[in-house]
Amino acid sequence: MAEICLGFIVLGLTAYGVLGGADFGAGFWDLTAGGDRRGGRVRGLVQRSMSPVWEANHVWLIFVLVIAWTAFPLAFGAIFTTLAVPLFLAALGIILRGTAFALRGQAGTMREARLLGATFALSSVVVPFCFGTVLGGIASGRVRARDPAADVDAWLNSTSIAIGVLAVLSGAYLAAVFLAGDARRAELPDLERAFRARALGAGAVTGAAAMVALLVVRSDARPLFDGLTSGSGLAAIIVSALAGIATLALVWTERFDIARGTAALAVAAVIAGWVLANEPDLLPGQLTIDAAAAANATLTALVVSIGLGLVILLPSLYYLYGLVLRGRLDQAYEPLDQRFRPLSAGDEEQP
Repeated sequence: MAEICLGFIVLGLTAYGVLGGADFGAGFWDLTAGGDRRGGRVRGLVQRSMSPVWEANHVWLIFVLVIAWTAFPLAFGAIFTTLAVPLFLAALGIILRGTAFALRGQAGTMREARLLGATFALSSVVVPFCFGTVLGGIASGRVRARDPAADVDAWLNSTSIAIGVLAVLSGAYLAAVFLAGDARRAELPDLERAFRARALGAGAVTGAAAMVALLVVRSDARPLFDGLTSGSGLAAIIVSALAGIATLALVWTERFDIARGTAALAVAAVIAGWVLANEPDLLPGQLTIDAAAAANATLTALVVSIGLGLVILLPSLYYLYGLVLRGRLDQAYEPLDQRFRPLSAGDEEQP
């Protein structure tokens, strides 16, 4: 039962890493879009693409947290004690990001729009970076099961920082692939070309960063490196690399719909590799999966509850994303700065 619960956690982390990661990555492109006029078209597409789904994607974070504290309470307590600072920053970032995203389309002045946009964009970088440092601290064996205490070194170390940067880049890579497809569906060829170029560039940079991160892990967390370069961990990394190469080829040939799937597979395989590299430990060097697990009766009740919940959740999300991909929930496209542009000769004031 403990392994089944861990499998559900991996499922939730994968879904959040792909869907939530793409949302955070859209914020990265919002941040780097440029000034009001130059970046208005990019930000308009980000707003249009994220609006139907951004709240739904966070359901997977709640899914992971509920399973973790119920199935593995000892490990959950140690993680949230040792890594309290980055987890608090991530939670604060999610709140600020969501508020800013919801309000910036209703801003009354350009100054308000800039402030809300900056909050949204900066939070979109801070949140995945903090989550990445948390994963790095856990995977490198810096979370103590006995007498845990908040520890700066547990998340501000070379492995955690490398994984935090990789999390930001992976989200940007996913978002560029997704947004290129959205731009095609919206019949915006200039933005399609722009995000195609971003996807190719981000894919190459993310691949290079992954290689650098592996070297960092080799020197800082050798057990993790050994797990990633042998057995099932290595197999997952190979799958990720092949999926990444396939994604670049598909984006180059402008087959964005298929590229979405291979890009998601590349990220999912990395998450699977992280778990497989540490098996059978849940907290490397501290707690095995079985030692960290709650009582069998609790695990059984949890698995049954999850199964019943997924019967409702999965069809609902499938229907939502199906509507999005078919364009049924698309909003009218508008550059985000358009409402604040002065009227030029021949323009008619809109009601």
